[in-house]
Amino acid sequence: MRYKDPTQPLNTRIDDLLGRMTLAEKIGQMSQIERENATADVVSKYLVGSVLSGGGSVPAKNAPPEAWVEMVNGMQRAAMSTRLGIPVIYGIDAVHGHGNVYKATIFPHNVGLGCTREPELARRIGAAVALEVRATGIPYVFAPCVAVCRDPRWGRCYESFSEDPEVVRDMTAIISGFQGEIPDATDAGRPYVAPGHRNVAACSKHYVGDGGTTKGVNEGNTVASFHDLMAVHMPPYYNAVIRGVSTVMVSFSSWNGVKMHANHFLVTDHLKNRLRFRGFIISDWQGLDRITTPDHADYLLSIKLGILAGIDMVMIPYTYTEFIDDLTLLVRNGTIPMSRIDDAVRRILRVKFTMGLFDHPYADASLAGELGKQEHRDLAREAVRKSLVLLKNGKPGAGPMLPLPKNGAVLVAGSHADDLGSQCGGWTITWQGLTGNNLTAGTTILDGVRRAVAPGTDVVYSENPDAAFLQQNRARFGYAIVVVGEPPYAETFGDNLNLTIPAPGPDVIRNVCGAIKCVVVLVSGRPLVVEPFVDVIDALVAAWLPGTEGQGVSDVLFGDYGFTGKLSRTWFRSVDQLPMNVGDAHCEDALFPFGFGIETQPATY
Repeated sequence: MRYKDPTQPLNTRIDDLLGRMTLAEKIGQMSQIERENATADVVSKYLVGSVLSGGGSVPAKNAPPEAWVEMVNGMQRAAMSTRLGIPVIYGIDAVHGHGNVYKATIFPHNVGLGCTREPELARRIGAAVALEVRATGIPYVFAPCVAVCRDPRWGRCYESFSEDPEVVRDMTAIISGFQGEIPDATDAGRPYVAPGHRNVAACSKHYVGDGGTTKGVNEGNTVASFHDLMAVHMPPYYNAVIRGVSTVMVSFSSWNGVKMHANHFLVTDHLKNRLRFRGFIISDWQGLDRITTPDHADYLLSIKLGILAGIDMVMIPYTYTEFIDDLTLLVRNGTIPMSRIDDAVRRILRVKFTMGLFDHPYADASLAGELGKQEHRDLAREAVRKSLVLLKNGKPGAGPMLPLPKNGAVLVAGSHADDLGSQCGGWTITWQGLTGNNLTAGTTILDGVRRAVAPGTDVVYSENPDAAFLQQNRARFGYAIVVVGEPPYAETFGDNLNLTIPAPGPDVIRNVCGAIKCVVVLVSGRPLVVEPFVDVIDALVAAWLPGTEGQGVSDVLFGDYGFTGKLSRTWFRSVDQLPMNVGDAHCEDALFPFGFGIETQPATY
């Protein structure tokens, strides 16, 4: 069997295998099911081609890498025992590190990485995340999100590098970190994953226009001309294809009222044919169900529209038997031609062969030590430092407040100062993320402050100090660090039409900064309304969602490193101004313009 011979040319192997496959085996390849359903019996009976972990879907709470490897290898053994032995491809969200996994390194979310303006840093992060994912036996990630978020009211805005398509294009360098650097860029469109077990197949998402919906409504409608869609939302996909991205995920959203999951023009005519993308196109979670309103109202119609639009692999976490039965019926009655099925399976096999799954289907258990290792945490800490944006440094007529002195009594206040979950945000351990310090391993911002100050320095933490405490101690503290922000959220749960700092943050700012010289550190997935507080604040830092390495914040506050970050988003005064993006006429009235960021030099102690 030539497809099993690694010395044969790629297309020879694909042709040989495809020619041997039954309809059931082909439709199995097009099916991606949830981990909890992927028993050995199910994988072998339904000839399942792919398995995924949804957000928070794990083999066991706090499972170590070895448990993940055992689980993935068990599924793989079931797949390899079938007639043709086609390996499964296991996929997982790793949008800012291997977020589902206990003690993984959590990097800043993309909104912060965009402020670094460092594509090479993004590439290094991609390579580190790939190693941590491979440490758990997984070869495929649903990342990066290359959305161009045009309205911060969108609950996924923190997954976007920038409102500016050029910044997002540059940061697609993370794909080369995930997959390895494509050796021949002239062969644009061919999926590429470097040989060995140190890289993963990547997925650029969500195709296309997900960041442009009206009022930032998640899964909403993007109203735009074809020219604007091409100019604003499509450019990152050009770069992703050039970098050899293996897969593209279709967006839940619509373009001018047409669901992207049913858009033949953009999925097949543009992405597959015009851009010559030769990897596979995957649906989002139950994406076909959502073609109809209400969801799943006419599943046969949904499957017909989605598959004919050009979707190759379908994320059907739970209803896989219904999908397999219905797609089989649609092929047998001639509604969906076999040529469309063969195109889908050819693309899936191309990715599996390219990434070496046929020749090395099982996980490399020797990589377990890559998860959360110090080198990766140091890289994440560097990314935190470079993502911070200094928006204000000193009141008019006064000198700069930052960098802070490392001696004298320090008051630290605010709900986000000592909360690892909040500084990581959504897509961390669970889908929505959680507050608290018992989720995973890392360093809070308060921990970082305590490590940064001189020995013997008095650091007092009070989450919400009252007026009496502040009045009694105002002479005691040289300054205060106030850390406030948004709670963790993901997707629709993060949609927000007012974008105010959640309570009690505003009161903490007013009370503390009204009594003591203060720097406010804002932990958020997007700009928030801060103009009412700017005058009372001495210094203001946008820290975004920094992840597990909170010491990166203190590194810069205390001057071990200078501030270098530049806004990747326009900072509005009021939500009434939204949408507000660089180049818009009314951007002149922004509170802080796109690209703004005060630079400082490291302190000399």
